[in-house]
Amino acid sequence: MAAAIKAINAKIRSNSVLDYICSTHFWGPVSNFGIPIAAVMDTQKDAEIISGPMTGALVIYAATFMRYSLAVTPPNYLLFACHLTNFGAQSTQAYRYLNYWKFGGREKQLADKAVAKGAIAPEAGA
Repeated sequence: MAAAIKAINAKIRSNSVLDYICSTHFWGPVSNFGIPIAAVMDTQKDAEIISGPMTGALVIYAATFMRYSLAVTPPNYLLFACHLTNFGAQSTQAYRYLNYWKFGGREKQLADKAVAKGAIAPEAGA
């Protein structure tokens, strides 16, 4: 049985494409792509639910591991693409968080909802 497994392993390792697909250089980034996919999906949700501290941590995480994905030998460009996507999505979330909680987005959204309900008249010239 061990000889058969060694033979299969040798056959896989002799083909460069199969060797790459069977490596952690491939499956690590593929399994990690769940994080940026979730972040991109979250950009469609209400900004009120964004956690500022968690978003900040994820921006730093993505930036750090973009660097390390290129520092390994050989450089892992698939992992770099994963963290670059995550960095972009998390930066978008950070902008949405800051806009909503710090730069008046929440107040504007509440005012728009009040106008839509007919509770108050819209400002003249707005």
